[in-house]
Amino acid sequence: MYKLSAFADEIGSDVGEQIKVLKDNGVSSIELRSAEGTGVLKLTREQIKEIKKQADDNGIGFSAVGSPLGKYPLDGDFQAHLDDLERALEYASLLEAPYIRMFSFFIPEDKSPEECRTQVVDWLGRMVEKAENTEIVLAHENEKHIYGDTGERCKDLYQSIRSPSFTGIFDFANYVQCGEDPYNDCWQLVKNDITYFHIKDARSADGTVVPAGRGDGKIEEILGEAFESGFDNFLTLEPHLSVAESNYGKTTPDLFATAVNALNDVLKRVH
Repeated sequence: MYKLSAFADEIGSDVGEQIKVLKDNGVSSIELRSAEGTGVLKLTREQIKEIKKQADDNGIGFSAVGSPLGKYPLDGDFQAHLDDLERALEYASLLEAPYIRMFSFFIPEDKSPEECRTQVVDWLGRMVEKAENTEIVLAHENEKHIYGDTGERCKDLYQSIRSPSFTGIFDFANYVQCGEDPYNDCWQLVKNDITYFHIKDARSADGTVVPAGRGDGKIEEILGEAFESGFDNFLTLEPHLSVAESNYGKTTPDLFATAVNALNDVLKRVH
């Protein structure tokens, strides 16, 4: 069986409100990206423990730490980045979250991805080595303007860094927004390296994010194949259906319900 999770900070900054809306919509886990308007890696250890307690009291688990790791310049201080990784690993352990979401570094405007490949693979490899000392898995999300933004470059990473502590997340909308065909250009290349999905759809004409199944992300087709192959992990909602005042709030409780209902409609057809 698949498991529903969500970037609950899109509902609002208050953890209590996040948990209530998740329960109302049948979502059982959180990919913790922020709380009270503060990014997860800037929260204190005590805040993480309190969030965990609130979630436990309501039967809500954690699928991942939704960290910004890897959304980082290649000319930055890598040791400082490794310090952030250590904090993310600690927080994932405290939350009993199996994954840390991460990325593969911003490509400088004056360089091509190919020119940066060696450094990207080296830095990611050193991060994975840190994770190998724990039970936590680093899960790479395809994202615009980082090295792993296309199906081919994501496949390159998954082939170059072979470790049980490194895996892939498939984000449908991000591939669409990079001009990729999510099924032909991406899924066909990386499907054996994907552990879970971020549920976010988009229209290829203008990149607008829309509810699952209403864009060009090929969500129904791809999830259908995944289920046929035995997929039984997290489907993590990242709706992005409106822009709120908070940096992290990009949905509302009502629009979150719209996102859940759209995904459930897709699931009824394919599962």
